[in-house]
Amino acid sequence: MIGENPRRAGLKRKVIHEFVELAEISLYLAFIFCAVATYKMLLLDEFRFAYFNYGTALINALVVAKVILIGEAAHLGKKQEAQPLFLSAIYKAFLFGVLTFGFHVVEEAIKQLVHGGRIAAAFQSVRIDDVLARCVVIFGTFLPLFGFLELRRVIGDEEFHKLLFRRGAAQSYSTTKPANDE
Repeated sequence: MIGENPRRAGLKRKVIHEFVELAEISLYLAFIFCAVATYKMLLLDEFRFAYFNYGTALINALVVAKVILIGEAAHLGKKQEAQPLFLSAIYKAFLFGVLTFGFHVVEEAIKQLVHGGRIAAAFQSVRIDDVLARCVVIFGTFLPLFGFLELRRVIGDEEFHKLLFRRGAAQSYSTTKPANDE
């Protein structure tokens, strides 16, 4: 647009970038969370509440994606970015898992307050096995997510998307084989 304010154009680009990032992370998390919801319904033979379970999984995916973006905006894990990608991804998966758990605790406390309860009641109904299982699932979900996010950080958005979605792009990256000493 001719005569568009550069600050406004930059803000528009940033909003679009954040929205796309939220959508990408949400889609990944929604797939995983819906798969876990399906598995839980199969195990418990409870398909009466399928819409509720899937709806909850989708909302949780959006909330967790936003928590991840908030953590990235706060530069969580930046100090580990000099480490190899594998270690950086593990560190960030753990760190953002703890952040997600913290948001979950705050959410439960707020629910208790809204429904007229006390904050302590939110912690009394917590089962340690459920908490540990959720932590393992979240950590396992975050490992590949942060692996890809770290790879994208290193090679750039354009190269990352080209590598994943453009035919033949992977062949342009040369792989060096060690020489055989025969």
